[in-house]
Amino acid sequence: MLDWKKNDKGSSAILIDGARRVGKSYIAEEFGRREYKSYILINFARGERRVKALFDEYLDDLDTFFSYLEVTKGVKLYRRESLIIFDEIEYFPKAREAIKHFVADGRYDYIETGLLVSIAENVKDILIPSEERDVAMYPMDFEEFLWAKGREDVMSMVRDCFMRRRPLGPLHKMTMDLFREYMIVGGMPQVVEKYLATRDFTVADREKRMILNLYRKGIKKHAGHHALRVERIFDEIPGQLSKHEKKFSFTAFGKDARLREYEDAVMWLTDAMVVNAACSATEPNVGLALSKDSSAIKCYFLDTGLLVSHAFSTNSLTAAPSIRGLARTARSLGTWRLCVVGHLVRARR
Repeated sequence: MLDWKKNDKGSSAILIDGARRVGKSYIAEEFGRREYKSYILINFARGERRVKALFDEYLDDLDTFFSYLEVTKGVKLYRRESLIIFDEIEYFPKAREAIKHFVADGRYDYIETGLLVSIAENVKDILIPSEERDVAMYPMDFEEFLWAKGREDVMSMVRDCFMRRRPLGPLHKMTMDLFREYMIVGGMPQVVEKYLATRDFTVADREKRMILNLYRKGIKKHAGHHALRVERIFDEIPGQLSKHEKKFSFTAFGKDARLREYEDAVMWLTDAMVVNAACSATEPNVGLALSKDSSAIKCYFLDTGLLVSHAFSTNSLTAAPSIRGLARTARSLGTWRLCVVGHLVRARR
């Protein structure tokens, strides 16, 4: 974002695309607070009826548009020193289309945040502006998790040992404990915040379940006639990852079910950035697209912490009846199982 502000200098807007609750709105507003003399946040998910009226009436008169916007939002705008944030822009595609005019005007910078910004229903009646720089935002990775814990020194040490080809030695166990902790908690900002405030896996699990419920509601609301199939895939991901080969088998939905019937549902989850869908390639070389086999896919979840809570379904992390039960459930996480068991046992204790 700093690179965009410094080098583009108003010649483009930036579009932050990401799953729900990864912090898109927060990072955009924080950027406006730190890097600009003033900023305006317009959240289209909350209606913004008066602002929408400005798009209908004054796009051909930007002087009046911005004057009324200042009065409506109660914020003074400064030429080349102010930022306007179009938050949840999928709820008002007309604002996205207008980016072309705003950028050509050149007096302010613009950030858009959104979800499912590329699906047909959100772009069918607009001309997608070429003046957008797309940025995908994901949950916090392990290094960012360490930043949140105030342990920047750990990643510096790991990086130094890697570059020098040296073992971590006695610090290996501590580093792996931190990594396992990250795998349980995950990288969703509000979950990390709650966990660091309480050091309680149960509290973190409760936050993750709220996010998972939000995803389910989003599927029902936005997936249209694909909703049932999208939800089936969503629910099946932990079980499919427990298999040795981890290839997603659609016969779990019926012996005659095939990828072609669920392809649009997989694409919807990918666009929503809830899953990372990986296709098979018959030759491991730099031209992977040349040997791509779209008939064989693996569906990985966007966040390991959400995957843990999703795998436990309606039970909390500490509700398993025995350590053996914990281990059995942890095995359903496939490649994550070795990272999970130890911390689930500690949480139960």
